[in-house]
Amino acid sequence: MITKISVWSLGRFATMIVTWISLITILVGVVNAAWNGDDMKRCADVQASSPVVPLGSPVNATCVVTKGCSLFLEEAVQIEWLLNRDAIHGNVEFTQNKTKSTVVISSFNHTEAALTCYIKDYDQIVGGVLIRAGYPPEVPQNLSCQANLTRTLTLTCSWDPGQSQTYLPTSYSVHSETRESNYTYKAPAGVHSYTIPRSDLILFSDMKIYVKAENELGQAISAPITLEPVSAAKLDPPKIVSITVSKKPGCLRLNWMLTHQSWIHAGNLNLEVLLQTADSRHWTIKQIICRDRRTCKILSLCSLLHGTQYWLQIRVRYKQGPWSEWSSSQSGVTLESAPTGRLESWAKVSWYRKPTHLNISLFWKPSKQFHANGQNISYSISRFQRAGQGILCKTIWKYCTFQLSARVKKVYLTAVNRAGKSPLTGIYIYPPQDRTTIQDVTAVTVDHQSFLVQWTHLASTDLTGFVVEWRPMLKENLSHVHFEKVDKNQTNLILAGTFEPYKPYHISVYPRYKRGIGLPRTVKAYLRQKAPSMVPVIKIKNVWMSSVDLMWEQIPLDQQNGFIQHYKIFYWGEKEAVKVETADSKTTEMSLKNLKPGSLYKAFMMVRTFGGSLNGSTIHFKTETFDMVDIVGMITGSGVGVSLIIIMAFLTLSFKGKRIESRLWPDVPDPANSSIKRWPSESPQYAHVARNNDEPNPIHLSHLSFLDLTTKLCKEEDDLWFNSAEDTSDLGESICGSLFILEYTASNSSSVPYATVIASVPCNNPTPEEPPAYLRSDSTQPLLEREESFSPLCYQNVASGVKPEQCFFGQDQDYIPESEEDPAFAWDDFPFLRALSAYDTESD
Repeated sequence: MITKISVWSLGRFATMIVTWISLITILVGVVNAAWNGDDMKRCADVQASSPVVPLGSPVNATCVVTKGCSLFLEEAVQIEWLLNRDAIHGNVEFTQNKTKSTVVISSFNHTEAALTCYIKDYDQIVGGVLIRAGYPPEVPQNLSCQANLTRTLTLTCSWDPGQSQTYLPTSYSVHSETRESNYTYKAPAGVHSYTIPRSDLILFSDMKIYVKAENELGQAISAPITLEPVSAAKLDPPKIVSITVSKKPGCLRLNWMLTHQSWIHAGNLNLEVLLQTADSRHWTIKQIICRDRRTCKILSLCSLLHGTQYWLQIRVRYKQGPWSEWSSSQSGVTLESAPTGRLESWAKVSWYRKPTHLNISLFWKPSKQFHANGQNISYSISRFQRAGQGILCKTIWKYCTFQLSARVKKVYLTAVNRAGKSPLTGIYIYPPQDRTTIQDVTAVTVDHQSFLVQWTHLASTDLTGFVVEWRPMLKENLSHVHFEKVDKNQTNLILAGTFEPYKPYHISVYPRYKRGIGLPRTVKAYLRQKAPSMVPVIKIKNVWMSSVDLMWEQIPLDQQNGFIQHYKIFYWGEKEAVKVETADSKTTEMSLKNLKPGSLYKAFMMVRTFGGSLNGSTIHFKTETFDMVDIVGMITGSGVGVSLIIIMAFLTLSFKGKRIESRLWPDVPDPANSSIKRWPSESPQYAHVARNNDEPNPIHLSHLSFLDLTTKLCKEEDDLWFNSAEDTSDLGESICGSLFILEYTASNSSSVPYATVIASVPCNNPTPEEPPAYLRSDSTQPLLEREESFSPLCYQNVASGVKPEQCFFGQDQDYIPESEEDPAFAWDDFPFLRALSAYDTESD
């Protein structure tokens, strides 16, 4: 479709070109000279009221076809008019020798058009006329002339032709008139300026200059100007020769000169001096009118700040001519004097050692009446008004921190330079007030350049005003703290300063009471916000069968670029739609639930502020195919699961109760810690005290067995006993007799004794000559969970008098026999030994 339209447009454009060429050919050939042939005469005569008319005015035209035309056959012909290619109806009159047609165009709205006479019967154009339309020229405006005195002396004049287009060729000419001669200069076509040569100029004589504009519809003349060519010259920038310090405080002396136009009389010059202090961005302009060369060559600039560095520039003009460009800048310093005015202060007080000492953070700034009057200024804080006494702080900064006794109620601040000191500024120190009347604080931006701070407060009888403090959060130095004091009736303040966009600021409002400063209300504010500079990296904390735990770190404050609204996690699986989970700005963890087991997922984080959002990188994770926690959860979530768990627990306790109990809570006695003593009834007062206090508490035996020995034992059987290859463990002594039968008397026959108490009785001797001894069992079952490779010490639960060969629980190397008889034995303390005693009595 586009190709067809393009081809059609090109064809139509080509047709129009051919038509215009044919029309121009006819106009040139028919109207102006016809065919220039000998046999043919002019066929038609076309005339218009005017070939150039104002745009929108009426136009009249006539077309006369004479009898000599070869197309005239003594019969009426049908004549029509064409304006370019548009047909226009006209009035036709017939006579014997000619045919006449008249047409009237009420409003000619073409800037240029061809009006032709057309014989429709023969499809032939027989004549025509070209008509142009436009506007008369406007009066030239803003005529000005400027002389050039640098190289070739010339005077260039320029003007404004006006806003309206005339649609007709317009020419401009410059006319100059002096007392001696008049000059006219033709400006090039399309150029609205002209340069008058030096030969036609009189530098110090007045000239009258004006501009004339002309076209086919009329002319217009500008308002004339009268000037002296030199006064129209823009001089070269002057040069500052030197800047010296005046003996008078607050004054500077400036020496200057013209570089190329030194021949110009200085008495007709005007000067402007531009001044700026080194620590200010504002410029001050001083205008100076020169009366003579002597007073104008060296300028005296006064009423300046004392001890202040100034940067100066100068420019010059002749009478009321144009100003030259500014000269290069140079600096000078006025004489110093002592600082004047007072300093505005703000003291933040907190307890250092309550209630005796305070911690003071003192800030100050120059008031509107303060003048440093010097370059190198410092500040001093003291406890007393006398100079040099009780100095608390000296600094070149506008803040200081120090500790102070709570009994001190006032300190004094002064500014110091090389010329002197400023008057003392007294600052009252009050303990901090643990209260506030501030209810709400808001801070909004104004034109992205300042903050509008507003607050509300409760009524208070001792409220005297407020302190608004602000500082950048990313800069901890106290030199960046700013403050402003306001009246108690004011509840808003515009903070104007050099605020940085995308950086956070703390803005606090403190209530001021008669006896101190209250607690503040603080807000965080941004001048402008944008998307964060980074997105936290998502870390996978736990992966389950149907969920995953994600975690991340907070964005550093310097990269947040605004208030974090929320975190959004976008995640999706294979052939699944994208899901979104949202977390607030303080959250650093999130769980994604209802995931498919064993599936691969993708996720990324988006962080948004009030100024934009930023997406992070994509991570991949795969859920578990089997998750015991989830399966147990599904099982316990149903009644069947609960029943299965109860049945399994019951069977386990029924069939494996004893085994589990022996595994978890073994009741294995330790003979080394038992409370059994030797059989003889020695006095307990000779029992040795345990040599190691860290030994475990004694474990009382829960089972005791008695061993009966056959009384009929012979020597041979005794030899067989000693010659037996069977392992008898560490029984220690030989037993009189062999192949004896062991008989146990116990409440639990399935138990295996770890020790046996026997009475060593010689053959055929009913009366025992030695006290009974303990024999260790030959059982292979370990006494504890892991059998030690060494024998325990001979514990002191055996009474004194025991022989080394009878101490079967370990060797007592420090044993010393006692020869004294033991006192009566306390049987109540040893119930098992009482049983042994009873058994011995029955045997006797």
